[in-house]
Amino acid sequence: MIKYALKCNDGHSFESWFASAQAYDGLKAAGHIVCVVCGSSDVTKAIMAPRVSTARAKSTPAAEDIAPVTDQAAPPQSSSRPPSAPSPEQLERALSAMRADVEKNATYVGGAFAKEARAQHLGDVPDRPIYGEANAAEAKALIEDGIPVAPLPFVPTRKAN
Repeated sequence: MIKYALKCNDGHSFESWFASAQAYDGLKAAGHIVCVVCGSSDVTKAIMAPRVSTARAKSTPAAEDIAPVTDQAAPPQSSSRPPSAPSPEQLERALSAMRADVEKNATYVGGAFAKEARAQHLGDVPDRPIYGEANAAEAKALIEDGIPVAPLPFVPTRKAN
């Protein structure tokens, strides 16, 4: 797995994980990499510093790799965000628009997502936009097999027909 810092033509910065550099290149060529804020497909790798770990560092996870677990809301962030960073309201509108677009233009296949995505990739069924659920092992297997998939930043609101 490799994590890339990405940036769209509107200046929105975000990160995403890929199975490999080749997986990124394939998804990019197929137009499956889009900005998580505005939906632009004009996305490039941003300049980033690689994290190099030593033998000592490998035994202890980096602080950035440890996510706090809490049942309370996160404290409010300071308002000192870069000028190009979207406001929480802009993010909420973008996510709502993304959800509406996905629900309008794709078929919800529920827990059969991995099976359906693989069948489309192999040409066993016609291609069509789909979304649904897959567990971590299913998603990892799809990515390792070069099948373009991406997590959605929302939980589907309806059940498969």
